[in-house]
Amino acid sequence: MPRSVPPPAWVIARRRAIGDRIRAARKAAGYSQEEVALRIPMDRATYNRIEMGHAAPLVDSLILIADVIGIPLAELVE
Repeated sequence: MPRSVPPPAWVIARRRAIGDRIRAARKAAGYSQEEVALRIPMDRATYNRIEMGHAAPLVDSLILIADVIGIPLAELVE
């Protein structure tokens, strides 16, 4: 269900920072967005929205992304 009130700016900034860490870790691991999305499985467009900070991922999605990329979940959300 969509939010009726958008999250505060600091939450959006934090979400973008998490997306930046995901992107950096993915690139360091040598994966494309498509490769990670296929291994989760998740639609590539949805995965892209997470990396861009436009989507609020579920904890389960973050756990799967961290596992596929091969880094601890804590590194993504610190």
